Amino acid sequence: MSLAEKALEQGKGILRLAPTWVPRSFCVPGRRIKLHPDDYYVLGGERGGIDERWLSSTTPAKNGPLTGENEGLSAVVYSDGTTEEKILLKDAIDELKGELIGDRLWNEYGAWPMYSKFFDNMGPLPHHLHHNDEQAALIGQLGKPEAYYFPPQLNNHGGDFPYTFIGIAPGTSKEQIKECLQNFTKGDNKITNYSMAYRLEPGTGWDVPPGLLHAPGSLCTYEPQKASDVFAMYQSLVNEAIIPEELLWNGTPKDRIGDYDQLMEAIDWDLNVDPQMMANRYMVPKPVKDSAEMAAEGYSEVWVCYKSDAFSAKELTVFPGQTVTIKDSAAYGIIVMQGHGKMGVWDIETPALIRYGQLTNDEFFISEKSAVEGVTIVNPSTTDPIVMLKHFGPANPDLVL
Repeated sequence: MSLAEKALEQGKGILRLAPTWVPRSFCVPGRRIKLHPDDYYVLGGERGGIDERWLSSTTPAKNGPLTGENEGLSAVVYSDGTTEEKILLKDAIDELKGELIGDRLWNEYGAWPMYSKFFDNMGPLPHHLHHNDEQAALIGQLGKPEAYYFPPQLNNHGGDFPYTFIGIAPGTSKEQIKECLQNFTKGDNKITNYSMAYRLEPGTGWDVPPGLLHAPGSLCTYEPQKASDVFAMYQSLVNEAIIPEELLWNGTPKDRIGDYDQLMEAIDWDLNVDPQMMANRYMVPKPVKDSAEMAAEGYSEVWVCYKSDAFSAKELTVFPGQTVTIKDSAAYGIIVMQGHGKMGVWDIETPALIRYGQLTNDEFFISEKSAVEGVTIVNPSTTDPIVMLKHFGPANPDLVL
């Protein structure tokens, strides 16, 4: 048997994953993702602080020439009782195909087409956008819709600026935005003067389609997204830090660098000036079925990201002392946010502190077969619920609101 087959058999259809840490040179860590305080800069100051943990990822991080080998890629952990071996989740999916992610996704995408992450910044990120498929194809990438959910368990403080700028204020002209882009190298290009900021609330989220300008605030964020790392920074000064001009042109074909019309083309104008931005993009949790019915069975489950067809996400809570079997129609990754217990054959637990390189029992990937048959979760605690976040790929058959 191959390592991937042995890992899938060991977990009875559930793979254990190792933590995947990603630094960003232009960010200051918010220190809420449970990494040991000594390890946020363990890769060296030149790489920047670690402010992201990638989940169920088969997508390599695009971090410039210093990017480490397999950076951003999740690894499956197999143990024979004495030693532990790893195989990339990407390689396991390439080998096991529909047996792992289901024939529907494998036949259409030939890959796991999403990933999620925690991003954890002390301050806000620059106003930026992710390109759509047509724009991203010009540089050989895929477009990237994404969504935010702000887990209460990781937001004991709000950071420096718990507000997110989204879109462009109605009434703004394209000429005004283009002038901001032309002023990128002149200090503060003041592009957020033409946007609106919304206060961020733990336990809620936002939907961010491609082409929508957004400057994420400083809450620690769970972020499901399409399997891509394409972006362009449109704001030149954030928290008194200058953003390198190369990030403005990050998603631009080489033959069009310097062409501000290309930058404007990446903006979905109608989406940005939507006067109903909050009504159309804001997300509050929605029960997957009748709340009283779920409570009687010992759990609660809500959709937390549900406005994109490219991915979806749920938050599952198993009440203290309860044993439940949860069925889903698609493969998914999970991250345990609170509590401890059993999930299938695995012990699950929520670590309080993680050293860089240390293995954990809080992240797993559930095959489609196991999801359909049902995953049994046991919560032995008399006081503490088990809470986990579940991230799914495109066109989730269960997503009917």
